[in-house]
Amino acid sequence: MVSLVFLCWMPQKVPPQSGAQVLMILRCVRPLRIFSLVPHMRKVVYELCRGFKEILLVSVLLIVLMFVFACYGVHMFGGRLARCNDPDIKLREQCVGVFMRKIFITKMKLQPGENESYPAMLVPRVWANPRRFNFDNIGNAMLALFEVLSFKGWLDIRDVLLQRLGTAHAIYIHIFVFMGCMIGLTLFVGVVIANYSENKGTALLTVDQRRWCDLKKRLKIAQPLHLPPRPDSHKFRAFIYDITQNIYFKRFIAVLVLANSSLLCVSWKSDETHTVPLATCSAAFTLLFTIEVIMKAIAFTPRGYWQSRRNRYDLLVTVVGVIWVVTHFMLMNNTSNSIGYTVVILRFFTITGKHATLKMLMLTVVVSVYKSFFIIMGMFLLILFYALTGVLLFGTVKFGENIGRQANFQTAPSGIAMLFRIVTGEDWNKIMHDCMLSPPYCTPGENYWETDCGNFTGSLIYFCSFYVIITYIVLNLLVAIIMENFSLFYSNEEDALLSYADIRNFQNTWNIVDIQQRGLIPVGRVKFLLRLLKGRLEVDPDRDRLLFKHMCYEMERIHNGDDVTFHDVLNMLSYRSVDIRKALQLEELLAREELEYLIEEEVAKQTIRQWLDKCLRRIKAQKQQNSLINSLRATTEALLAGSDILPNKPVASEIKDEGKEEAASASVRHRKKGQLPGRSDSISSQGGRKFLAPSLSDGAARAEKERFPTKKWNARQSGSKGLPDLSESSELSSPTPEEEEGAFQPPSQKMSTVVVEVHNWWSTELGYNSGSDAED
Repeated sequence: MVSLVFLCWMPQKVPPQSGAQVLMILRCVRPLRIFSLVPHMRKVVYELCRGFKEILLVSVLLIVLMFVFACYGVHMFGGRLARCNDPDIKLREQCVGVFMRKIFITKMKLQPGENESYPAMLVPRVWANPRRFNFDNIGNAMLALFEVLSFKGWLDIRDVLLQRLGTAHAIYIHIFVFMGCMIGLTLFVGVVIANYSENKGTALLTVDQRRWCDLKKRLKIAQPLHLPPRPDSHKFRAFIYDITQNIYFKRFIAVLVLANSSLLCVSWKSDETHTVPLATCSAAFTLLFTIEVIMKAIAFTPRGYWQSRRNRYDLLVTVVGVIWVVTHFMLMNNTSNSIGYTVVILRFFTITGKHATLKMLMLTVVVSVYKSFFIIMGMFLLILFYALTGVLLFGTVKFGENIGRQANFQTAPSGIAMLFRIVTGEDWNKIMHDCMLSPPYCTPGENYWETDCGNFTGSLIYFCSFYVIITYIVLNLLVAIIMENFSLFYSNEEDALLSYADIRNFQNTWNIVDIQQRGLIPVGRVKFLLRLLKGRLEVDPDRDRLLFKHMCYEMERIHNGDDVTFHDVLNMLSYRSVDIRKALQLEELLAREELEYLIEEEVAKQTIRQWLDKCLRRIKAQKQQNSLINSLRATTEALLAGSDILPNKPVASEIKDEGKEEAASASVRHRKKGQLPGRSDSISSQGGRKFLAPSLSDGAARAEKERFPTKKWNARQSGSKGLPDLSESSELSSPTPEEEEGAFQPPSQKMSTVVVEVHNWWSTELGYNSGSDAED
């Protein structure tokens, strides 16, 4: 809309501080549209704006504090800081005319008589305030205190107060620095950081939830080691492998890197005599590093060596170093020297991966840059917007004390460079005052590009808003991210849910199981991995058998039997190592509980199914056993029946009573016909239901058999004891009438006996099953 209005208007002249210039400035806002187009950048702006109320309250507090001190300064110092530019004049009435002012090109203090040779020029006497501040009105006093709030220019104010009003008045600025800068500004920074953390949600989390968030960040950064296994089948490679993995060899390489880096303490120039020895030493170090790379390539194989990112970086630096060695002794110029110490600097960064503390520090830097990428991009867009605006406002300002050929707003790139200087707080207030230049110290013009004057109001709003937004807000967001990552990597191991030692142990165990070094393993190999773990991630299959089943089934369910990754197993173990009701947030907790419920249900079904399968297998085994016993019993009965026909049978068998002879002859007839009644595996009750009978090996069955002796085969069988006794005494003796009465039982008593037998059998089977499960 602004662009359309400006194109329709298309003014021929654009005077400074006119409406046309304002429209041109509004067109510079176009780059800020990227904030609405990129979701992550829009999220950053939203998180800042959500807590704008707290930031505004702290800003009001600081403004009130500055207002109170400004009012005091106006009453105490208003009109009292002005002096004549001629140091010999003390009174305002005498500050008239001109005087000879010597021109110095140095800021050094000269003794009397040393400045006589310097040129001088006539300068009019002027009664004026200090150049960049005064307390004549509330506005100028507030501006001076705002500059002091950024720790810029407060020493100049102190020196002026000491020189013109005395020591007692200088305490004023010290009190304001203490209360405004050390307390108020620190409070503002703390509110910005806390507001950002609160809007992200981390400030409202409990201690356990914060630990869980830190753990997830640690696990996200963790990667497989990609360390190839020891080549036991090749003796030479195994020997080289042991050397490269030895701790003393690694320390020796670290010492070489430090020694190589120490060569940078001396400048490398082709015209100096010590350059050749330095280059020779660096070439020797490069040769040693090349030997290290070759040894690792032999031990790990080229493919295994290339899998590690650290090895790739070492290889790149070594190759560049070898190229430098070849070209240096051929060219011998400053360019080759520059390449040489560049290689040394790149080599120095390899030592960060060889020490735990340095590695954590580098991880903090890398992760902070990664997480603050969109904040940095947003800051760059703001700088671009302000640079384009600065070109329109201050592109033609006359050069002064801080605006010159190297620092100006004549072009957009130079404006960006100037604003990056202001981001660091380097003399931003002096640049602001140079851009406030107004007549009679400059020449006005009809168009903004024809004048070398500045813009007082525009400079005030431009630089103050830029410094507040960038320095006090955006840079403090970067500080918040760095603090968060620093606390993440340097947190106490006792407070962490999983220590770095536990994660390192998992990495080593994964390296053993992942033979192909792909970061993937089959689902079936997860059981083997879990058995090898130690520390907090250890899972004992004997004590925690149910947990072991849950973990294995979770991997199978999520990946449907496909390969699982390094982070899949590590995340699953992390969930099992914490109390999810305390550590997880609501949405994640509900999703996790639903998943665990499904897993428990499926594992319970599988366990019951396996138990029933075992029971059925045992029942089939019992049937086979009973069939075998019946076959053996039939064979034994046949042998006993054959022995009754022999002529040398004892005389005692002839004096038996008639009933026993009939029973014996009946049994012999049955055996001759081969119709031996087999034992039934089930007992029929009056209701028609069948109950499993206990096996012969059961003690309860033997006791029941002794209570109820067997009867004749042609007689009615009672209960489940229809099998003949194999003892010889039972065949030769007949039951008494009392025993026959005891053997006969009514139906109800038969049913109770069956229930007792089935109960005893089921208890025995349950005990046997639990014992077998424990053995399995």
